Amino acid sequence: MTALGASLLDNGVTFRVWAPRCRSVDVTVDGRPPEPLALRGSGLFETTLEGVAEGARYRYRLDSERYRPDPASRSQPEGVHGPSVVIDPNRFVWTDHEFPGHAAPDLIVYEIHVGTFTAAGTFEGIISHVARLVELGVTALELMPVAEFPGSRNWGYDGVHLFAPQSTYGGPRGLRRLVDACHARGLSVFLDVVYNHLGPEGNYLAEYGPYFTDRHSTPWGPGVNYDGPGGEGARRHVVENGRMWVREFHIDGFRLDAIHAIRDASPRHILTEFAEAVRSEAAQIGRRVHVIAESHDNDRRLVLPVSAGGLGLDAVWSDDFHHALHRALTGETTGYYVDFGADRHLERAIAEGFAFQGEPSEYWGRPRGTPSADLPGDRFVVFLQNHDQIGNRSQGDRLGTLVPFDALKLAAGLLFVSPAVPLLFMGEEYAETARFQFFTSFLDKRLTEAVRRGRAEEFKRFAWRGPMSDPDSPNTFVSSRLSHSLASAPRRRGLREYYRRWLTLRRTHPALGTRGKELTRVTRDASGVLTVIRASADGNELRLVANLTPKTQFMPPLAPPAWRVVLDSDAESFGGTGAAAPLAPYQCLLLEAQR
Repeated sequence: MTALGASLLDNGVTFRVWAPRCRSVDVTVDGRPPEPLALRGSGLFETTLEGVAEGARYRYRLDSERYRPDPASRSQPEGVHGPSVVIDPNRFVWTDHEFPGHAAPDLIVYEIHVGTFTAAGTFEGIISHVARLVELGVTALELMPVAEFPGSRNWGYDGVHLFAPQSTYGGPRGLRRLVDACHARGLSVFLDVVYNHLGPEGNYLAEYGPYFTDRHSTPWGPGVNYDGPGGEGARRHVVENGRMWVREFHIDGFRLDAIHAIRDASPRHILTEFAEAVRSEAAQIGRRVHVIAESHDNDRRLVLPVSAGGLGLDAVWSDDFHHALHRALTGETTGYYVDFGADRHLERAIAEGFAFQGEPSEYWGRPRGTPSADLPGDRFVVFLQNHDQIGNRSQGDRLGTLVPFDALKLAAGLLFVSPAVPLLFMGEEYAETARFQFFTSFLDKRLTEAVRRGRAEEFKRFAWRGPMSDPDSPNTFVSSRLSHSLASAPRRRGLREYYRRWLTLRRTHPALGTRGKELTRVTRDASGVLTVIRASADGNELRLVANLTPKTQFMPPLAPPAWRVVLDSDAESFGGTGAAAPLAPYQCLLLEAQR
């Protein structure tokens, strides 16, 4: 299939665009008079112009009246409304030919927002931190969406140019440099991609073709037309986008945003087509690629093979683990936390993946979930925090500002002992205190006001008190930047060392990691002490004993054989007291059976 966009040739450029809603399409390059594109059939317009080189700026003229950027633009240096730029993807010299990526059981994901991870707020600004993340034990860096969005400040979910890395982050070259530097250190790079909607500003796709439908909508705008008349254009746009990230940027994996908002009744679901396409692209260059979904439905079909009636994705985010543990530690009961009061929710989320497997949900007003106990551990991604669970609070407050320091270590112990893929949110390993708030910089101030109203309405379901941060304020963005210097404080160094030790154990101990999920057992006694039993097929066994309460508790009885302490969250080296209490408040002990 010929690629959409501007394809550089030896002596010029081929411009190719899908525009079935247009009677005519012309291209104007560097201010020269418009040149017509020929209709090649099925709404595809194309022309080749000699003498056009890399760096040329161009726009399409639709129906001889409207000048618009290229829907498949590789670069938008003047923003979402500006001209597109011809990019040569072969100019960059890659050095990562020996890097194969990571197998699913080896994934430790670290989610970051490019704009707030460093003061520079760029792709290249991240590079100096890569070695530190690898030393911590991280194996995959996940970038929140980087498709070109309006203005300079945004979470990324308002992107409209899916093929163009955000210009204020450093554009295509900056992203390639980051990926190459990560691969040189053995770190995979995942992208968070948004295919359930596009942003409201600078979104010109509907002028080109039937990319959207009025048959369904999403909370963020009209639904994408994957299965209606003309739906082949939207499908091609998404599939080519995935192939491009793998081929031109060497991306190792994808997190698919809110796929419960994607509707597709086609015989072959768009997510299946996407997954098969990016895997095929990766195989051509000897790599593996992972496709991970975000969904609140707890639907096992997402990760079942296509042959078994599933969509064939690799894994799914499990919100249940976060919600159950967050309620247990904070006592919050508003919003979706109302569903997680039962004692078995946390235990089930750890041992089986989903807490809700078909039971009625008060928050959703319907039964929620499907059975998950039989699914492999690497089909689930679990977390203590992520951009949504922090940033969608009214003040963007992190877990470390809501619970005692010892409770943070207990939570991390439960995360890392779980037979699932762990995801960390930037800064959590040293208890970053900067809020992560929702921010935008729309040029259209009507959109800014609509966002303010929408978020205020959304917060009513959680009954949070206090003022809401203004998404449009530059200070909301600046105050969300990490303070990396905090990591050098003694207790924070101890917390980071605790994370590092856990990640080392996950990598080296046969009873930890995603394997052996079916052997995992979790119980909680009447005093609030949780016990997680992890075992390996060859007889190795570990027990995590965790005091979920702010009171000292007694250790549950341990049957023979003898047990030794592998990790103690209250150890002085981890910023604890080192006291010899049976089980101090929020203390957890990792014990190993003596063989």
